[in-house]
Amino acid sequence: MSFSELGLDPLILKSVLAAGYENATPVQMQAIPAALSGRDLLVSSHTGSGKTAAFLLPSIQRMLAEPTVKSMGPRVLVLTPTRELALQVEKAAMTYGKDMRRFRTACLVGGAPYGLQLKRLSQPVDVVVATPGRLIDHLERGKIDFSRLEVLVLDEADRMLDMGFVDDIKAIAARCPAERQTLLFSATLDGVVGNLARELTRDAQRIEIEAVPHKESKIEQRLLFADNMDHKNRLLDALLRDVEMVQAIVFASTKRSTEEISDLLADSGFASDALHGDMQQGQRNRALQRLREGRTRVLVATDVAARGIDIEALPFVVNYDLPHNAEDYVHRIGRTGRAGALGEAISLVSESETRYLKDIEKLIGSPLEPVIVPGFEPGAADVPAYQSRPPRPDRHAERPPERPAERREPRPKPAASRDALFDAPYVPSEAPRAEGASAPVRKHPKKQVAALFRSPVKVDSAGQ
Repeated sequence: MSFSELGLDPLILKSVLAAGYENATPVQMQAIPAALSGRDLLVSSHTGSGKTAAFLLPSIQRMLAEPTVKSMGPRVLVLTPTRELALQVEKAAMTYGKDMRRFRTACLVGGAPYGLQLKRLSQPVDVVVATPGRLIDHLERGKIDFSRLEVLVLDEADRMLDMGFVDDIKAIAARCPAERQTLLFSATLDGVVGNLARELTRDAQRIEIEAVPHKESKIEQRLLFADNMDHKNRLLDALLRDVEMVQAIVFASTKRSTEEISDLLADSGFASDALHGDMQQGQRNRALQRLREGRTRVLVATDVAARGIDIEALPFVVNYDLPHNAEDYVHRIGRTGRAGALGEAISLVSESETRYLKDIEKLIGSPLEPVIVPGFEPGAADVPAYQSRPPRPDRHAERPPERPAERREPRPKPAASRDALFDAPYVPSEAPRAEGASAPVRKHPKKQVAALFRSPVKVDSAGQ
């Protein structure tokens, strides 16, 4: 189905076609007409399904009509779990609304200067895309007004709840007008997500799109078993030295691991960068820009990069650590094979990660294909990296017999001296005294030294 059949305004449709989109995806075909009708939506869809356009296009079309409330606050608010996803959504909003008159957006995320954000909020703004934490900061300072808000969008709500934003989301929703439209998008609509949806929406229409990659997906998924961390490091080095692996994202489980792996790769001669949540927004933007420009060959990242980062023609994804959440695996490998391109996802799995592997295979509906790199087979690894020194010897082990001590002959005593002068005992002698002279008086050197400091020093006319 083409976008022209979804009921979009010609001005919005013009921007969509100019962006190169002609046919709508399944989630867009169902969500856009439903959102245009004004109903609340609960949408379950996987990454790369086109959900960003599914909630932005009908929301932006609302702004063709004049607002009923005069204010400088936003008419559409989009909440996202990460900064990268927020920046991507804002970029898409500017693309779809570029032909609209005086269309303004603002992105409120952590790690970015407050000054620029406050400047954007000091003027009328149509769409605000924000992470919950930074938006709460602006709300508590009284810098943003929701009096004319018409649409609240929760993008990847499941991820925001996993990151502990449930209280922030509820606090933000409480500040929004009751007569609003709420659009909730999530990989799953069960559990805590379902409870939150029932609290924030009214008579919502439920739309469920297949949440796993299609079997005809162009992403080849493979598996390499590793004995230990040292084996993983050698496998990663061997994979990256393949001439076909021109660029890759390597996913690690912790921020510290990303730094350590990136430093290890840099020491091995690879152009590598790290990307994690503790980095400032400027640092993260520069790391992504270097990857896009080809100056970085390997980007080592946490799951902060698994959602919301769109790198065209990225051929490889390597899971150095398997994610604990199987759905995060789908988002990770979704960084490759985009826009119909071929991609390959390789996972390095140790024995302790087999339980996560079972969850992933259950979710995607098929087992991962195990492969072997010649020369790096499992079971042939060297001494594990954590054995930094050889094991201590057993104290109770049988000791080798000690060699008997060699007997040494005593040294002969020196012969007695036959010189009468040296053999005679020492007798102190007295100095000769003059006749009638008295015994010498013992002086006090300390008092004499002190007297030198007390006596004035005379200086002659020549200064001597």
